[in-house]
Amino acid sequence: MTRIVIIGGGPGGYEAALVGAQLGAEVTVVDCDGLGGASVLTDCVPSKTLIATAEVMTNFDSSYEELGIVVADDTPPIEQSARIIGVDLGKVNRRVKRLALAQSHDITASVTRAGARVIRGRGRLGGPQGIDGTRDVIVTAADGTETILTAECVLIATGGTPREIPDAMPDGERILNWTQVYDLEELPEELIVVGSGVTGAEFAGAYQALGSRVTLISSRDRVLPGEDPDAAAVLEDVFRRRGMNVIGRARAESAKRVGDRVEVTLSDGRVVTGTHCLMAVGAIPNTQGMNLEESGVKLKDSGHIWTDKVSRTTAPGVYAAGDVTGIFALASVAAMQGRIAMYHFLGDAVTPLNLKTVSSNVFTDPEIATVGYTQADVDAGRIDARVVKLPLLRNARAKMQGIRDGFVKLFCRPGTGIVVGGVVVSPRASELIHPISIAVDNNLTVEQIANAFTVYPSLSGSIAEVARQLHTRKTGAEA
Repeated sequence: MTRIVIIGGGPGGYEAALVGAQLGAEVTVVDCDGLGGASVLTDCVPSKTLIATAEVMTNFDSSYEELGIVVADDTPPIEQSARIIGVDLGKVNRRVKRLALAQSHDITASVTRAGARVIRGRGRLGGPQGIDGTRDVIVTAADGTETILTAECVLIATGGTPREIPDAMPDGERILNWTQVYDLEELPEELIVVGSGVTGAEFAGAYQALGSRVTLISSRDRVLPGEDPDAAAVLEDVFRRRGMNVIGRARAESAKRVGDRVEVTLSDGRVVTGTHCLMAVGAIPNTQGMNLEESGVKLKDSGHIWTDKVSRTTAPGVYAAGDVTGIFALASVAAMQGRIAMYHFLGDAVTPLNLKTVSSNVFTDPEIATVGYTQADVDAGRIDARVVKLPLLRNARAKMQGIRDGFVKLFCRPGTGIVVGGVVVSPRASELIHPISIAVDNNLTVEQIANAFTVYPSLSGSIAEVARQLHTRKTGAEA
């Protein structure tokens, strides 16, 4: 029986374990924190659970009057702008942790039920491949004892950890990274978020909705610099309109506690103060101390593991998946990389990783979902595509629900009308992107999208409407 050792129990690791066990291999998963990894225990599941509470509050706060909902309120007339609802952050965070642990336990049960073995500890490679085609994995338990496992295949899926700035080290109380916010019992009165990427934007929007006064510090000229510029502009406008203080083109040099407050010093000398500070300045791969390069595994300058499109590293029999590869920091991509690795090593049919079919979502309010080629690709000439953007303000269902912000954008090839990308900015955009993802993955045309029935009224109707506009332009141009 083929022996496989998987180091790391996140989405890349546990999905690979399920595939390997189902294909008849002897699979051992080495994990030190609990299956699900950071994605389940400290990142995706916890943050989206927190955001779910924030979403309810935002929806209520922003639309109850327009929708005709009457709330009994004894706030004095002079203070009528006071918040009507509040949040018990301690209770929210206890729910977050409970759900994360429950999900981890469910994953562990699924993996063991499939026939894989789970060992608690930290794994590292034992050196180059032996003459018999196997290699050792050394597992160090919490008490320091070591166990040696031998395998024909090793998958490294150890993920990443929050990047830290030497002069802004988290203390877990006032200066926090995104794994520590779930220990807070009280809502931060004034929260400074350093970093305007996906993690920073999501937490900034969530805590603002929960009731914190938020300052978002971005080193770039806009929030979400890696996302569609039209989408980022909508979100930044929403943030500012709801009272967030967004400081652009400002790099944080340091953060320090001064009594019960935090002072963040910017590179231009300005000082921003608040009661708490969340550092969201990226992540670094967990590749230290794993004996990788000594075992033939090539690392990039960033410390990430080099892999090809079927998850192979430069070392025979060693694969890698997830954030540790530095490709896309998405649970879905990690899971796909892990599955592809097992299919490839065990000789099953495999389709190489195609990043142009990856759909992703930013869980802000509104959400931003994307798939395929982007506006940046079109602007840079990497692909010739027609683009149509339709604001949700024209959508009947959006009007009914009091949705003011958002749009649907599609990209298609000018000659064939094949859909090559899309952007959705709306509540639950993560659900609306799926039909566009199917279109991109299956080379469907705007004509096919336009001719498919949609429910009326529905937000998804805007996808068909954009497709109809692209189809009209395509046929008009050809005529």
